[in-house]
Amino acid sequence: MLELQFTRRFSMGHRLLSDAAPRCAIPHGHNEYVTVAIRARNATALDGRRNMMAAFADVKRRWHHFIDTQLDHALQLGEGDDLLNWFATHEPENYRRIVVTPGDPTTELMAALLMAKINSFLEADMPELVCHHLTLRETETNAVSISGPVEDVLPKLDRPRSLCWWWRADDTISNAHLNLRDPD
Repeated sequence: MLELQFTRRFSMGHRLLSDAAPRCAIPHGHNEYVTVAIRARNATALDGRRNMMAAFADVKRRWHHFIDTQLDHALQLGEGDDLLNWFATHEPENYRRIVVTPGDPTTELMAALLMAKINSFLEADMPELVCHHLTLRETETNAVSISGPVEDVLPKLDRPRSLCWWWRADDTISNAHLNLRDPD
């Protein structure tokens, strides 16, 4: 089966409050690489003329824009992290640059959230394609890969999908645009 693969690098900061390694509770950063594998939902033979399922530039344009403008140099925090309140009060202009996750923003969770996000983009723009595999490399030696239905991996939440940025085909990385958190 044919698939398109492409990789994008981004820098990020995060902290993990529930982690067994206390040093991860201190805000720190990584240069991460996210690689996606895209397939046709219904595979067919190449047509003998164009011979591609989609042009690379068309498939990766929106994804790379999202990585470059929203994830690169963003801070990832769990929705219960007290730093969210601090930013909302003291640096509201930077609050929108925080990726807010359900629980700790681990590499495992971020891989699942990013797979849901790219599939939201594909469903909106190119419904004939699907991301069937994603790898998020946190360091040169540590990576997380996800394949299969992302719903099986994501935390089960009591909220509609519209309140989960990863299910929306837009550039959001939190619900800050919905004014769900009052900085006062």
